[in-house]
Amino acid sequence: MSTRYKEPKDISFAKVAEEILAFWNQEQIFEKSIQVREGSPSFTFYEGPPSANGTPGIHHVMARTVKDIFCRYKTLQGFQVKRKGGWDTHGLPVELQVEKELGITKDDIGKKISIAEYNQKCRETVMKYKDQWDDLTNRMGYWVDLKNPYITYEKEYIETLWWILKKFYDKGLLYKGYTIQPYSPSDGTGLSSHELNQPGCYKNVKDTSVVAQFKVIRNAQFSV
Repeated sequence: MSTRYKEPKDISFAKVAEEILAFWNQEQIFEKSIQVREGSPSFTFYEGPPSANGTPGIHHVMARTVKDIFCRYKTLQGFQVKRKGGWDTHGLPVELQVEKELGITKDDIGKKISIAEYNQKCRETVMKYKDQWDDLTNRMGYWVDLKNPYITYEKEYIETLWWILKKFYDKGLLYKGYTIQPYSPSDGTGLSSHELNQPGCYKNVKDTSVVAQFKVIRNAQFSV
C-alpha cells in the first residue's frame, strides 16, 4: 500500500474558502462554538483594536491569524472563548488626517471650527474604512464579535479605564517617574515611538557649526 500523499488535482482553494465561509455564516458556527460551551471554564479575548481610518494591509492579516490561532486552540481545549472586537478611535493620525482634509491647524480649533464640530469630524473620519475592515474580517475567517464592539471614544470605555486606574492607585500599583518624552510643538502633544518612525518625521538639515583645532605639544609644561 502506497503511503505517498495524493495531491488533489484541479482544486480551487478560493472556491473552497468561499464554501467554508458560507457554511460558517449560514450555520452560525462561531456563535455556536460559544453557546455549546455555556458553563465551561471561560477564556476572554479582547482584540487590540485597529483604527478604521486607514485601510487594512497584509500585516493585519498576519497579526489576526496569530490571534485567531490562540482563541481556536483554547476552544478546542473546552473553554468558552468570548472574543470582543473593538475600534481604536484615538490618536494623532486621526487628528492630522482631519486637519489635512479641512485645511486647518491645531490653532484653528475653537476659531475657524468649533471643538464640537472638530470632534464630530474626527468621529466620522476614524470609521472611514470600517466596511473594508468588516469585509476583511469575514473573508479571512477571523472569529471576533464586531456586533457589540468596544469603541475607545465612547464614554463607557473611557470611564472604565478611569475606574481601572483608580483601582491600581488604591492598591499602590502606580508610581511617579520621569522619562524623556518626544514632543510636537505644532500638534501640542507627545509622540509615540510609532509616530516617530512615520515617513517625513525626520529630515536631514544643514546647521552651521564651528570647529576649533589646537596643536598638541608633547611633554609640554604648564604653570598655573
